Amino acid sequence: MFTRSTVSVVLLALLAAVAAPSLALAEDDRWTPALSMKYHRVGSVAISPDGTLVAFAVTEPLMEGEKSEYRTQIHVVPAAGGDAIAYTIGENSATSPSFSPDGRYLGFLRKGEENQQVWLLPLAGGEAYQVTHAENGARSFRFSPDGRSVGYLMTDPETEEEKTRKKEKRDVELVDQDFKYGHLYAALVSDGYDPDGEDRRLTWGAFHVSGWDWSSSDRIVFSHQDDPRINTNRRSGDLSVVHLGDGNVSLLHGGDGIESSPRVSPDGQTVAFRSTGDRPEPLGLGGVAPRAPPGAERVASRSPGARPEPIGLGDVYVMPVMGGERVRLAETKDRSPGILGWSRDGSLVYVTEAERTSRRLFGLPADGGGLVHLTPGEGVYRSTAVATAADVMAFTHETPDTPWDVFAADLGKGGGAKAAFEPRRLTDLHQDVARPAMGKTSVLTWTSPDGTPVEGLLTLPVDYEEGRRYPLVLNVHGGPAGVYSETFTGAPSIYMLQYFAQEGFAILRPNPRGSSGYGKEFRYANFKDWGFGDMDDLMAGVDLVIEQGVAEPSRLYIMGWSYGGYMTSFAVTRTDRFVAASMGAGLPNLISMVTTTDIQDYLAGHMGGDFWEDYEVYEAHSAIYRIAEVTTPTQVIHGAQDLRVPFTQGQEFYRALDRRGIPTEFVVYPRTPHGPREPKFLMDVSERILTWFRAHTPEEETDDALSSR
Repeated sequence: MFTRSTVSVVLLALLAAVAAPSLALAEDDRWTPALSMKYHRVGSVAISPDGTLVAFAVTEPLMEGEKSEYRTQIHVVPAAGGDAIAYTIGENSATSPSFSPDGRYLGFLRKGEENQQVWLLPLAGGEAYQVTHAENGARSFRFSPDGRSVGYLMTDPETEEEKTRKKEKRDVELVDQDFKYGHLYAALVSDGYDPDGEDRRLTWGAFHVSGWDWSSSDRIVFSHQDDPRINTNRRSGDLSVVHLGDGNVSLLHGGDGIESSPRVSPDGQTVAFRSTGDRPEPLGLGGVAPRAPPGAERVASRSPGARPEPIGLGDVYVMPVMGGERVRLAETKDRSPGILGWSRDGSLVYVTEAERTSRRLFGLPADGGGLVHLTPGEGVYRSTAVATAADVMAFTHETPDTPWDVFAADLGKGGGAKAAFEPRRLTDLHQDVARPAMGKTSVLTWTSPDGTPVEGLLTLPVDYEEGRRYPLVLNVHGGPAGVYSETFTGAPSIYMLQYFAQEGFAILRPNPRGSSGYGKEFRYANFKDWGFGDMDDLMAGVDLVIEQGVAEPSRLYIMGWSYGGYMTSFAVTRTDRFVAASMGAGLPNLISMVTTTDIQDYLAGHMGGDFWEDYEVYEAHSAIYRIAEVTTPTQVIHGAQDLRVPFTQGQEFYRALDRRGIPTEFVVYPRTPHGPREPKFLMDVSERILTWFRAHTPEEETDDALSSR
């Protein structure tokens, strides 16, 4: 099943197959959605404690016949360089690789006949075996520091009474009641699978564990919120410690702020975590009720009148695991860092954050010193892992012209920064995938009418000819605190960028006010201003591309997903400059949106309160109330199971457009939440948009730039 000897035989066969001339390369001489799907994603990366081995997960689509799903397998490559070997094979995916502290095992998550479990593969050789017995599936696992246990999170399973009600068709759902909480469990590491084994539950009570880390082999620090709803993590979050010896749980840090993502230092004495500080957010309203430590009784909830209204803000703090003073570390530019872990000597906390159009790795000195830049500012760094007993880290990196690969780099002594960053590329994952000529991507800067500086990425058509004008697609990102970064433009995504470029379109992807990566003030700059200042930012970028002689003014198109869909809906109420539009998972009615979405506080945060407190603000920023102004043919795309932006948002806009006689169509993807999860659907989106754009381009204005080349 998962023996290394079996893998070697399979690998040799695969190598022999790819060594033969590939007929596929002859077919892939142009960018298509099908070609982009051959660029398989790399997920999580892990590095062995001694820094000699790097494990990474590769996900590929399965689309033959009735299949439309993804499968992930784990590969391992020497950190010093060498061949990557598939360590897992089979029909079931293997994800989230992690090495044991002693380097004996490679752990991973794998779904068996029933639920996802933690599996261990002996690195000295032998079969992989299941180590956990999670009734409802294990997730987010970690080895204890002594390597004798594996901790994991599991959502509460159905009770026997609930199972009976379901069988008897009496399973009535009470919304926002009877929550299924996530709690901590631990399983002993053994030399083989024990079918009679039983995992130990570590936390109990009416609270939801959102993040955790081992402090020692008998103590875990964890963050928790009042309930598992996604909106609740914008309202609550504290830190507690569970002692495995007696099961005692004690509150480490509570209060009005929201704490999350604890990561413990190598010596187990200090915990780093993300926090909003002394209040949920500068825009928060009301106070917070005092809260008791979590235990058998429900954690005290916040007072009914308290309502934080977050846009998104967090800094990294550190404090002793045994309790004491909380200290805020240096602010990052965007004040939205993701915590990766610690340097080997405990002097730095590693974080990742968007910086303009790149994504970089930084170090925050634990003594409060200034921000340390670990990686250069080109491209995107992701999936970082740091060795615990060596000064080496592994990561993925990509640029607009080069797909992601796995890299390793030496760190300074103790894990600090080196004078020179010298990464080693460990993989060439797409050496056998065709890469036709690409449309060049570059960073543009411009100034909005009110003086706001804005940046964006412009991708030119394939075989671009200077002096010739092309149709331009304005592609708006989600969020609004999303950001367009220097990611590989041939990647599979909702919008297949090189496919549009291949078909003769230029694509502008701006980062308007509200985007991440440009500082907290810029991220807050569209507060109560959706559709106006940000729209001006977008259109100023369009005008720049026209001024540069790239875009044809009479052939402008707009598309976007989520907040990008919102901006698409609002744009067609403010201007008739676009020939056609495609709104993906958009929210044209903020009034109905705020009481149906699963992230109500996020929207209310941007609008400054709920709609009954300021109805005029919601109405002024909702495209549905400006529907009489629309003349642009507008396609509407939505997932049938979308809870983030409910399906009715797309339906509402489509019905209004249709009743007004505006050319429209409603594309609905079944089984789909807030974005396609099935590869066949993902491939379908860009082709449908391109068909819509072509169908609504005036005949007298078409030329060979709009035809297949």
